[in-house]
Amino acid sequence: QVQLVESGGGLVQPGGSLRLSCAASRSIFTIYHMGWYRQAPGKQRELVATITISGNTIYSDSVKGRFTISRDNTKNSVYLQMNSLKPEDTAVYYCNKLGAATSDYWGQGTQVTVSS
Repeated sequence: QVQLVESGGGLVQPGGSLRLSCAASRSIFTIYHMGWYRQAPGKQRELVATITISGNTIYSDSVKGRFTISRDNTKNSVYLQMNSLKPEDTAVYYCNKLGAATSDYWGQGTQVTVSS
């Protein structure tokens, strides 16, 4: 059974930090590279950070140097440390396998709002 549960979002001032967590089912976590995606109001969902099974990381230009993705293989969990947050980072954040389609299962996401 597929399960993705995101948490850790909230309201933060510009320049602040948040740490997002994602608990994934073993059926996804042990097979796929994982990613954090985000969807802002009126925009398409975008991939912002990827971590491979072996731990290699890739970031979109918009978050590079500010966000850090990590995974804990003992907990089937993926994390996103977000620093120096900007208002344009405001979005619902989701985790999922790399290359997940709209028709795939998605969790409920976690809302991140960056505002003063």
